[in-house]
Amino acid sequence: MSEILLEELDHVGPATAQKLNDAGYNSVEAVAVASPSELVATAEIGESTAAKIISAARSAADIGGFETGDFVMQRRMEVGKLRTGCEEFDELMGGGIETQSITEMYGEFGSGKTQIAHQLAVNTQLPKEMGGLDGSVIIIDTENTFRPERIEHMVAGLSHKFEQDFDPAEFLKNIHVARAYNSNHQILLVDAATEMANKLKNTDKPVRLVIVDSLTAHFRAEYVGRGTLADRQQKLNKHLHDLQRFGDLNNASVIVTNQVMSKPDAFFGDPTRPIGGHILGHTATFRLYIRKSKGDKRIVKLVDSPCLPDGEAVACITTDGLCDA
Repeated sequence: MSEILLEELDHVGPATAQKLNDAGYNSVEAVAVASPSELVATAEIGESTAAKIISAARSAADIGGFETGDFVMQRRMEVGKLRTGCEEFDELMGGGIETQSITEMYGEFGSGKTQIAHQLAVNTQLPKEMGGLDGSVIIIDTENTFRPERIEHMVAGLSHKFEQDFDPAEFLKNIHVARAYNSNHQILLVDAATEMANKLKNTDKPVRLVIVDSLTAHFRAEYVGRGTLADRQQKLNKHLHDLQRFGDLNNASVIVTNQVMSKPDAFFGDPTRPIGGHILGHTATFRLYIRKSKGDKRIVKLVDSPCLPDGEAVACITTDGLCDA
């Protein structure tokens, strides 16, 4: 499928192909899942031409038509499962964190969201038989929370667990971190991540995990007051769809962490609510609520999933990383 060149599509000449490449549409699949308005804005072509190019790309990539359920089931077999290091957590997630989906983790500060993200960045690089995805990782860091020292601790923990000598330097080489300074920069970094994924596609460590920690920090700081809410949600929606597309095209897991707010008018139950509204709630495939328990224990609650029952798991965050309670 990926052997088809953009120049081979109907209505795409060398100049248009170059513009599409420059705009980040490096493959027929990427063009097939784009909207005409996106191509109009990035490749400076007419809307009718853009629609024809997308139609040709969909035919070439065999995307966009109806399929029978057994074909969908066959395609689902390609979905990978990334193990967390905690058996109870993995069982809650039906075997691990899925690729081709967005998993949102929300909770109060200090609940362990970033720690779990660090652990997944390490585990992704393990071979599949050890519960990894045998791939590399991209981290979009919005709150300056990435710590290479923590990766070293967790790699040492894996060395003890599997009784093998893993090299922390090798793990750090396969983690590509970018600091996002504002929401626009954060959105642009998804395009940069797409370019990096294309470079690494045919290597022995293709990109199999993208982490955005945290998804909503910049949006929350920059869009203040009810008057800016519509703009904020529109931008957040596009950002999430770009991440979902990245996950689909690269068979990668997408992990986003989210901040919370407290509802002081809630008389019953937990007053903690994730921010981002319904747009984030509808777009995230899996929603996990992380909260503190005694000592190093954390309660992981599956709040929403398209195919799994709600439930809870207990995990421990130790110096060696995530483990069973």
